[in-house]
Amino acid sequence: MKYISTRSKDNPINSAEAILKGIADDGGLFVPEKIPTVSSKDLEEMLKMSYEKRAAKILGKFLTDYTADELSEYAELAYNWFDAKSRIPMAVLVRNNDNRAPYGILELWHGPTSAFKDVALQMLPRLMTGALKKTGEQKEILILVATSGDTGKAALAGFADVPQTKVMVFYPDGGVSKIQRLQMVTQTGNNVNVTAVRGNFDDAQTGVKKIFADEKIRDELDKAGVKLSSANSINWGRLVPQIVYYFSAYLEFVKTGKMKLGEFINVSVPTGNFGNILAAYYAKKMGLPIRKLICASNINHVLTDFFNTGIYDRNREFHKTITPSMDILISSNLERLIFHESGGDFKQVKRFMTDLNEKGKYKIDAKLKKNFDKIFFADYADEAETKDIIGKLYQSFKYPIDTHTAVAMSVALKYRNKTKDGAPMVVASTASPYKFTGAVLEALGQSVEGADDLKQLDLLNKFTGKPIPKNLDRLADAKILHEDVCEKDEMPERVIAFAKK
Repeated sequence: MKYISTRSKDNPINSAEAILKGIADDGGLFVPEKIPTVSSKDLEEMLKMSYEKRAAKILGKFLTDYTADELSEYAELAYNWFDAKSRIPMAVLVRNNDNRAPYGILELWHGPTSAFKDVALQMLPRLMTGALKKTGEQKEILILVATSGDTGKAALAGFADVPQTKVMVFYPDGGVSKIQRLQMVTQTGNNVNVTAVRGNFDDAQTGVKKIFADEKIRDELDKAGVKLSSANSINWGRLVPQIVYYFSAYLEFVKTGKMKLGEFINVSVPTGNFGNILAAYYAKKMGLPIRKLICASNINHVLTDFFNTGIYDRNREFHKTITPSMDILISSNLERLIFHESGGDFKQVKRFMTDLNEKGKYKIDAKLKKNFDKIFFADYADEAETKDIIGKLYQSFKYPIDTHTAVAMSVALKYRNKTKDGAPMVVASTASPYKFTGAVLEALGQSVEGADDLKQLDLLNKFTGKPIPKNLDRLADAKILHEDVCEKDEMPERVIAFAKK
């Protein structure tokens, strides 16, 4: 399996090289030359497999320069310390004597940082270490990350003290939850750096992209024996492990007896940078029976508008919300979707991305929009709707969810009410409710007056009886190790200084 850029079909490379590079030299994102398929026989075989074995099987279809033994070993190392026996459990919510198709809440947050990014970012360091050996790369790899909250901590946890790597995380100053910030700034490791950027996530993400595209910076780092790579979902090695859990969700639904192998499901995903829902798109294209992908946004609904109008326009007011991981106006992974659904028209992709960079907007043609309409349903939930669904779900099932999961659940309900599509619904639950305690407690009718984020952990625990994740419970005693703050135009010099350290 070879990989090419979304902006040029020149110089195909293997997956190990694509994972090390992170982003193509022309600024495009790596995509497989063709999307592999999964047969009904494959699904039957995976039905009885552990999550680790499912992961090795799916990854093996994309990462053909890795051996089956290597991928099996990486999966065991990545997932054997998740705090759930099944690694990615699914809570099936169904009322007694209710014959309607149920909702399955896919709990993606049982890893070491209590967010869905762990699923990929416990695998990526293994894939990257393997890639270093396969390519014979001797230089140090600097993992450069822009985060809206969860990717940063998951990358730090995954790469801390990994040989031949450094990891540097930029996050928007004041643009992440206090729990998310504490998780990052208390990270230990001799090869880690965490720096706040004065601005929003898009400022941080744009800054990182510019650094990757700057030949002078790359040359200076190269002379220092350092190469850049990424742990954001722009890196194929970050994205491909996420495909696995949609297959697992489908198989877990079959195992409940609520549906049969071959029947269709729908999938609702809270969406910001478009990586998580793109993984579901790849699963669908591989042959997983998914009828509709439901793109759920918060009030920064640039994606909702795009899918409904065909115009992507980031020239709008930016809102800080109770779903900070979705406070994004530039959804990078949309570039991959456009590439695939346009039949690999890299010239068109390049033109759209140039327009986005220079004008802040672009418009797709009617044919491409028609393709998207067949695959996606897009809507958004405002702050009131988000809190309302948290309260109603807890009232009905005594099941607490975080704010991002609530957005996906709210839009899933809108889809079902609008279309009357009664297929089983998988809702991607991207974070533990303990990561956004203030908003969750308020949605549950509990006062948070006078209680800081750490005290709120105890309040939510007392109210729901659900255990506090160990990694969050330890934050109260953790020492703050990273207090750097910079302007967005200072990011390049900070990267160079850290690389040479």
